[in-house]
Amino acid sequence: MKLISWNVNGLRACISKGFLAFADASGADIICLQETKMQPDQVDFDLPGYHRFWNSADKKGYSGTAVFTREEPLSVTYDFGDDIHRHEGRIITAEYPDFYLVCCYTPNSQDELKRIDYRMQWEDDLRSYLMELDKIKPVVYCGDLNVAHEEIDLKNPKPNRGRAGFSDQEREKMTALLASGFCDTFRTLHPDTIKYSWWSYRFKAREKNAGWRIDYFLVSERLMSRVEDAEILNEVFGSDHCPVSLTLKN
Repeated sequence: MKLISWNVNGLRACISKGFLAFADASGADIICLQETKMQPDQVDFDLPGYHRFWNSADKKGYSGTAVFTREEPLSVTYDFGDDIHRHEGRIITAEYPDFYLVCCYTPNSQDELKRIDYRMQWEDDLRSYLMELDKIKPVVYCGDLNVAHEEIDLKNPKPNRGRAGFSDQEREKMTALLASGFCDTFRTLHPDTIKYSWWSYRFKAREKNAGWRIDYFLVSERLMSRVEDAEILNEVFGSDHCPVSLTLKN
């Protein structure tokens, strides 16, 4: 089974840059999207063979997630927890026979960490949610998690320490999540590989490969034995992020 996750930074724009050709050629069983920035009725496109599930933000043109899946899930739920987490379209949970899939677009802490308090609440509440799911069946958790966990995960760690995405607080929350029974699939399989999944549109960052690894597939520890491959598809364009992939043994 092949899964792909991609922050498309506006699905309508990404479609105009080749998204459908990529999706068709990918052979993915499940495609998870973040930052769709749209309502489902705002675009009509042909992607045969996939069931489509959308979670759009209350605010139009902002945030949003989607899951396109060949196998119809047993159930699909949107958002989680308290009302504060239920207005930005950031979570879709799809239940399959042998795992839960959670597609996530984590809130950005913003410049000068203006939203760090909410981000910390989000991290704690979401970790609790994932752990509750994990009691029932294993979890595949993917998306733009808006944190580079270790120094190897961004080009310039020293000048970026303390900034959104590389603050000590955010990194500690990722450490806590991994300590709660989850594995970072890419880093587990490729402990020393330097590869990034996001580049600023400024300063020719992608051309210089001055990027960050902030897009992930995490899995419950007991699911790691089924992980065949985890990759960062940095040759794919169409967004300021590139897709990441996970291949599970059937």
